[in-house]
Order: sequence, then structure tokens, then C-alpha cells
Amino acid sequence: MMPDLPNAFWYQEDALYCEQAALADIAARAGTPCYVYSLRAVLERFAAYQEGLSGLPHLVCYAVKANSNLHLLAMLAKAGAGFDVVSAGELFRVIRAGGDPARVVFSGVGKTADEIEYALARGIHSFNCESDSEVALIDALAARRGVRARIAIRVNPHVEAGAHPYISTGLRQHKFGIDFSEVEDVYRRALACPNVVAEGVSCHIGSQILNPERIFEAVDRMLELVARLRGMGLPIRHLDLGGGLGVAYKPGDRTPDIREFAGWIRRKVEGADLFLMLEPGRSIVGEAGALLTRVLYRKRTPSREFIVVDAAMTDLIRPSLYQSYHEILPVRRSSRGTVLADVVGPVCESGDFLALDREMPNVLPGDLLAVCTAGAYGFVLSSNYNARPRPPEILVEGDAWRTVRVRETFEDLIRGESL
Repeated sequence: MMPDLPNAFWYQEDALYCEQAALADIAARAGTPCYVYSLRAVLERFAAYQEGLSGLPHLVCYAVKANSNLHLLAMLAKAGAGFDVVSAGELFRVIRAGGDPARVVFSGVGKTADEIEYALARGIHSFNCESDSEVALIDALAARRGVRARIAIRVNPHVEAGAHPYISTGLRQHKFGIDFSEVEDVYRRALACPNVVAEGVSCHIGSQILNPERIFEAVDRMLELVARLRGMGLPIRHLDLGGGLGVAYKPGDRTPDIREFAGWIRRKVEGADLFLMLEPGRSIVGEAGALLTRVLYRKRTPSREFIVVDAAMTDLIRPSLYQSYHEILPVRRSSRGTVLADVVGPVCESGDFLALDREMPNVLPGDLLAVCTAGAYGFVLSSNYNARPRPPEILVEGDAWRTVRVRETFEDLIRGESL
């Protein structure tokens, strides 16, 4: 499938732009490193899911873990998004951004009693449950409040996602979900709990899936399961198919067409009398973001060429953690040719790199680079290791931009500590 939406980042007369805003101008005023997001790209990708599912009762729940910036959450809520959260902190963010708790599903294998209490008090849509003991805890906490909690059982469909092992979640050896062979018994026990409404099934096989056939295989298995459970008299009313659709990080990769993908799911599910939920994250925000960084030094050893930049694994850990590839583009193209080099940051770790053995523009100190497809799992995985303040986040809309998270200060680094 070819990408169905235009790239938010493009060159005009050798200068790199986000929408109609010049990245060099943003870097000059906001400093580097900094994250830059295209609002248009985010909203267009969310709209593509909505359009593909049009006519089917559904809720597109944006996966907050991909990028939890308050302003992005507020814009998605205004566009009609629901939200998939995996912690009480993410739920707090959604509510603070103006999201409706009744359009929130709470996922995750290790919800604490405090988190469940927090979600129950705010009236979320449902919990995706991953064990008998979690169902029992929700039942007990709901009884204390005098409410009934809607739940779905997360099923492990044993479908290979074809992604990095750390972001594959749908096989029997993974900690997520309940095995197909145990689902019926879990549902029977859930139905005996007076303060839960067990009316859904959910699954999520992993992330960064470029071949939608793997997701389609899981859909078929889940629809078969729904029919089997209903045949036993179980009241299955909603189906949550998770997220997982990938984006193109490498040249030559193709981002799956969102409308086409969602339309296929709609055609499979329509007629089954089910309320459908999807939980996309990366495919909405991944390609909408870039990390801007400035070249500090050029360094050569007997065996390597290094481009030292001011962004580090503390700002974007994906290359170090997942050995992931991010295209790195010059903010201003030149005719100086290319060089084979490692792009590394200032952190005192040999694992602090953004690219290894990469053919790069022959940049000089002071030049700017854009690390592409960094809108998902970029800032949310950042840290203060080496006492580095985290970068600002910039949102672009047309030719205008604004800071939606300010750069941290040294004082921020010690907030909450005492002598």
C-alpha cells in the first residue's frame, strides 16, 4: 500500500519546511534540540481512520503512550477522538486536555488498585482486563463505589506481528492477554462478578506493523471467538482490535493506507452487531514529528567518522533501545557531498547514537539536521539522564508555530528534591 497522506516535511529551494514553516527559523528561535509536530498531519491521519470506519458504530481511541502532549490531546479530543490509556497519569492528561473520560479505554497488564479507583471515579468507558485477578479487583473496587464497571477481556490471539521483539505483544510467551484456550472459563468467572459488565473482547498483537495482513489474521480470529462466545450465551457487544499499524521509517518502506486499512476492517465487522474500537497511536503522530538538532563537532578516529550533535539518547532513545532507523535530513541542502559516519550525541554512553554507519550529508559544525518520523515514542521516552533538560515541543499550523511544551530548566531538574 502506498501512503494515503502527504508528508508534512518538504524542501523548498533547499530549505526544509514543516507545513509552511521553515525549520531553520524554528531552530533559531526555539533552540535545539527540539521536537516539531505538524498539526495538519496529525488531524489528517485521525480523520482517515474516521472516514474508513464511517457507517459502522465505532470509537477511534488514540493511544496516548505514543505522544501525550496536552495540546495534541486537546486537538484530537476536539476532532472527536477517544483515548487508550495505560496509566492513571495518562488518564489525568486526557482529562486535563479536555477529553471525555466516557470515551477512554484503560489498557495494560499491571493496573494498580489506586489507578483503577481513579478511573472508576471518573467514569471511563471500559477496562481491557488481562487476568482473572484483575477482573476480581475491579469487581471489588466497583462494589465499594456502588457502580458497575464495563470490561473487555484482552485475548492473546497468538499472531506474529513481525516487529521488534520488544513491541510484539500477541504471542503466548508475552505477558499480555489471555490465551484463546482459557477465554471461555475467564468469561464465565467474570459473569459471576456482580459489579462488572463483561461484554467485550480485545486484542493487540504489537506495534510498527507494515504488513496489515497480520492484523487481518488477528481480526478473523477475534470474530471467530466472538461467534463462539455468543454461541455460549455470553453477551459480547464490543470488539477492541487495538492498534499497531506502522509507519515508514526507512527509504523504500511504504506506510499502509489508513483509509484502506480501516475500510477493510469495517467491511469485516459490519453485520456482526458489534461496537468497534481501534487504538492507533504511531500511525497518527509518527510521521507528523521531527527532532531538530545542531551539529556540534566533526571528529575522526583511525576507524570511524563521527558527527557529534546536541541531541542524544535522552531526547530520542529509539535507535539505542530498538536499533531503529530514523531518516536524518539536512535542514539546508548543500553541494558538499556525503560522508559515511556515526551520528552521536553528548551523553557518556557508547550506546548514545542516532545513526551508525550512515551515509550523511557532509555537514559542518553549526549545521542543522532533522531526525524524521519522531512524532511517536520520541519525547514520551525522553529522560534527564546526565542531568540533561528535556527539549521543547513545537506545534506547527500552516506558516505559524507555537511552543506547546517549554524547554526544561536546571531548576526543573531538581524540583521535588530536598537537601
